[in-house]
Parts: sequence; structure tokens; C-alpha cells
Amino acid sequence: MSTADVLVRAGTRIAKIQEAQKYESSLIDFAGYVWPVVEPAIPFIRGWAIEAIAEHLEAVTYGDIKRLLINVPPGFSKSLMTDVFWPAWEWGPRNMPWLRYVCASYANYLTERDNMRCRNIVGSDLYRKLWQTRFKLSNEQFTKVKFANTATGWKLATSVGGIGVGERGDRFIIDDPNNTMDVESEATRMATNMWFTEVVPTRLNNPEKGAIIIIQQRLHEHDVSGVALSKEMGYTHLMIPMEYDSSRHCVTTLGWDGDGTKIVWEDPRKEEFQLAWPERFTPAVCEGLKKAGTEYSWAGQFQQTPEPRGGSIIKRDYWQLWKEDKFPGFEYILASLDTAFTAKEENDASALTIWGVFREDKTQKIGTEALWMPRETSQIARVNLGNPKLMLMWAWNGRLEFHDLLEKILNVCTISKEKKVDPQFRVDRLVIEGKANGLSVGHELSRLLSGSGKLGIDIIDPRRYGDKVARVHAIEHLFADGMIYAPDRKFADMVINQCAVFPKGANDDLVDSTSQALRYLRDMGFALRGEEQAMADEEEMMYRSPSSYQPLYPV
Repeated sequence: MSTADVLVRAGTRIAKIQEAQKYESSLIDFAGYVWPVVEPAIPFIRGWAIEAIAEHLEAVTYGDIKRLLINVPPGFSKSLMTDVFWPAWEWGPRNMPWLRYVCASYANYLTERDNMRCRNIVGSDLYRKLWQTRFKLSNEQFTKVKFANTATGWKLATSVGGIGVGERGDRFIIDDPNNTMDVESEATRMATNMWFTEVVPTRLNNPEKGAIIIIQQRLHEHDVSGVALSKEMGYTHLMIPMEYDSSRHCVTTLGWDGDGTKIVWEDPRKEEFQLAWPERFTPAVCEGLKKAGTEYSWAGQFQQTPEPRGGSIIKRDYWQLWKEDKFPGFEYILASLDTAFTAKEENDASALTIWGVFREDKTQKIGTEALWMPRETSQIARVNLGNPKLMLMWAWNGRLEFHDLLEKILNVCTISKEKKVDPQFRVDRLVIEGKANGLSVGHELSRLLSGSGKLGIDIIDPRRYGDKVARVHAIEHLFADGMIYAPDRKFADMVINQCAVFPKGANDDLVDSTSQALRYLRDMGFALRGEEQAMADEEEMMYRSPSSYQPLYPV
């Protein structure tokens, strides 16, 4: 071999080493390199969002992140990056071929699809050209469900609840654990969440060093992502909404450099509604996606929140803030109870809300003399009195046994000088949802209060107003018309938050109590809008006899 040939070969080896080193230090560069293997007809488009996914997966490789939750819109190559490129990158470029991956989704065919994509990359000429000396694919284990290499590493495709006994990995990748079509089913969500909390943590070879990665869109407040966040399970949360929302600005920790300085990733956007990946999802494309779906689908899949911006049916901005230190004078006070008398954590909580009816006076209040005023004068006085407003005075939810719940209701809804644990209100009426538990509570309260005159009780059949969603829609206009007030208190925030995410929230007991109360007040004539009140006044005056304008007896 001539000296020239030796130099050419040496130069080729050096160039190959340099090329390999470039991809070994960057997952996003590696993804661009092998992209043609899986998507030959589609160009690879880089953007800061897909780079952010790669950087967080690199932090898992380096051991700085053990639990990673990624919420990004569909089409952001999350499955490709996490379930296809990343395992291939760790095996070859990072020289970690012993790693074992368990990959699960709500359906087997999704993880099997990505298993074949990853296997195609590892077996491709592009890949073997640079890293073929580090391992080879195993001939003994080479299926779409599970394929292995000669360095004891393997990659298994399974589904939620489908892991066989004894299968444990170093990486557990959960890609879309909740199916969009089934997420409304409480039974399905509970089964998926139980699998996530009780099975997945036991499927790591080394619980201390192994990693769990979740990637999905937010479909429900109580989806797998919601459980990971609400239970504070230590997940680094990478959340990228399609349109920027400054109230949910995302900042994460990727690790620490040599001198102990924290390495931070931060959403680079500054302007509201700025797009995350305009190179791929242009404004026109996003507008088309909005029109094609619903407000909920855009919020959950693209904005990464089960709650549309500003709220779902009952938007946050609908609530009027009561800024005074004291409540106004109430002409009627109603308590609304949604029952679930049990202390078991897996059951729904009971919820109690207290509501007051008041009016914003435009003139001085009128007394009984209005009954015999001339028709025109009476109408003017009643209009000037102001339209009715409804105030959330107090709210509670929790899990109590039957007798403890009775004691709490009696303590809150009646005035007692002897015993005071909670705030007490002089409630005119208590309405209770007439399901099995509510019937028992209502009957027992009626027995205990019989003859006391302290509290009236009505048991309501909620089915006459339709399902839960229909009942909320039926009172939405009261909020939209600015009739509903709440003070700046924690109990009010609790109700407002639960109403804002309904019907995608994890709990709806306070929502049920609220819709029941407002529907009852509306049926009783306490929650009429301005034009409805005027029509009611007109109708009342039409059927009043002229003699009623004068008192029957001298005063």
C-alpha cells in the first residue's frame, strides 16, 4: 500500500471519528443524521421546542434527571425523539448498549411501531458506518415486540397494564398512557393511574438510578400527568404550549456544571400567544387546527392544560370579586350539599357551599308601603332597588363519616352559641342532591331538626336538569351576566378552580354543589336577570286589582 493510500485511509478514519463525535455529544444532531431512515420523504425541521426535548433527554442520560414529564403538542416529534432516536443514541453514540428499555402506551401497536423504527435505525448503514464496532443486533431476539443486542441490552414494546412478570428495564418510557377517546371514563383513568403509581415504579432494575419518562398531551386534570404533578412525585416538568401563556411560563433544571452552578432551561418566548414552532406550525396551520377541533381539544392537546384559557364552561373572569371587608345584607341564604359520606380516600368528597342573595341598591330601600303605591311608582321603586346578585359566602369539601358529616352541616347551617368549630350562618334553606347518600342525610337531618324551625330542607332530584355538564350549562349565563360574586378567600379559590377545569377536572363535588344551588335559586325567583325581573314585575302588576293600591285598614 502506498503512502498516499495510507494517508487517504487515515484521513477517512479521522473524518469518521470527528463525525461520530459530533453526534455523540448532541442528541438533536444525531436525530437529524438518522432522520432519513424513518422519514425519508419529510425534511427534518429544527426548532427550539424539539431541541428542548432533546436537552432534557440528554440530562436523563447524564444522570441529572431521574423522572421526566414532557407535555408538548402533537406533531412535535415527541415519540420519535423519546422512543426512537434516544434509545438508539444511548446504545451507539453514547456507548451504553447494555441499557434496557420498557416502552408502554395505551395501545401495543404504537410502541411496536416505534420499536420497528428504532430497530431500523440501529440496523441502518448510516448507523453501522459509525458505531458498528460497539454492538450488533441479536439474531435470537429480533421481533417488533422485543429486540435485543449482543451487549445484553434490549427494547420491549408493551401497553398500559401489559407488562409481563419479571420484565424490568433501566428506562421506562410511557408514551401517551391515556387514550383521547377513553379519557372521560373514570374507570379507565383509575385503572391507568393505578398501573402508573403501583406497577411502573416496580419495573426498574435499579430504582435509585433507573429513569421514568412520561410524554403526552394533557387530556384531563386526572390523567397520568396530572397524577404525577398532584402527588409531587419528583418529576421535572417540561411543558411547552403551542401558544405562549406567561401565567404558565416553564423553567426547569437540567443539572449542574463543574462549579455547582445550576443549568436551567427556560421557555424563550416573551410575547403572549407566540407560537412554539412556527417553522413547522405556522399561524395559518394553528388557526386551522383550532377550527377543526373544540376549545377543549385545543386546550388539552395543544396548550397542555385541561382548562381552556380563561376557563372552560364557567370561565374564571365570569366571577365578580367582592372587595369589601364585610358581606352585604343578604335577603336569603341557601346552603347546597353534595354528599359522599365516607372517609375512604378513593371515593368522591362531600361538598357544602353557602350562597347569599343581595341587591346593589340604586336608591334607598323601600318598605311595605310599596305594596299600595300606584302601579308606576311601585315599578320604578323595584327597578331602582337593583337586580339580584348571588354571593359565594363559604365552601368546604372533604371526606367524613356519616355522623361527622351531619354534625358539620348542623354546626355550619345553624347558629349555636354553645359550639362553634366552623363559620356559622343563619341559613334559610338547605338543598341536598337526592342520590342514595343524600337521601339518607336529608332524612336524618329532618328528624333531628323536626319542630325546631331552624332550617328548611329540600331534597333535589338532579336528573330532572340533565347530566352534570347540562346542569352547569344551565347556569352559565348567570356568571356571564356578572351576577355571581365571590370574596378573595381560599375557599372561593377552591370553588373557582374546580369550576374552571370542569368537566375535565379530577373532582367535581364543589361544581355539583354550585350548580345545584344556583339552579334552585333561579327556580325560586332569586336569580332572575334584569329583563326577566322587569317582565315578572309587569306580569305581577297586570293581575293586581286596583283595590290593592290602598291599605285595607288605617295605619
